[in-house]
Amino acid sequence: MVQSNLLSAMLEAISGVYEAEADPQGTYTAQTLRVTPLLTRFEQAPPCLLDEGIRTVLAGSEHPEARAAHKAHHLLPWGSNPVEGQTEQTIAEMISVATLMGPDGPIPAPDVRLGLVYMRPEPYYPMQLHDADETYVIIAGQAFWIAGDDIRMRGAGDMIHHPSQMPHAFNTGPEGFLAIWRWSGDINTDSYAFVEDQVADLQAAGAVA
Repeated sequence: MVQSNLLSAMLEAISGVYEAEADPQGTYTAQTLRVTPLLTRFEQAPPCLLDEGIRTVLAGSEHPEARAAHKAHHLLPWGSNPVEGQTEQTIAEMISVATLMGPDGPIPAPDVRLGLVYMRPEPYYPMQLHDADETYVIIAGQAFWIAGDDIRMRGAGDMIHHPSQMPHAFNTGPEGFLAIWRWSGDINTDSYAFVEDQVADLQAAGAVA
């Protein structure tokens, strides 16, 4: 019962975050989280390779969802990246994903993918794009974020939207970052691809390590 309550509190916190989103997809996401029953019983999950970093960055954040996720962390299925087949091993080693909702997720949804994502401190995640519309909400840590022409530091509480096929990338700071992510629209994973980016120019400017 305690585990169920911890998970329910975390999902309610995520619902509240997306309910405040201006896009109608936010309300739909919040309602789906609240009314769709879990198909999977969440038990104690084995620690992932990035477990210590995840716990540390969550513990250092005052964001309400970060506090709820920290309490439920031991129940979350970290490591289930829905696009891991399209990424290189070096990319897989810098990032971990806990999928919560989707066509094959513990919360079934045919047209939305949602979960938590953590990226360890310092590395650069290259420019990528995909068919899905994507919305990140950072709840812990920070990252230098590239979303089309919008290039700036992002931190806890920031919501970042990538329309379909918008190139985007990020470079984490000394804590790494942890965010809620959501795909909507055309959520196929086959379209996920890396593209040439301006990393060399950003490195020269000192913005990317």
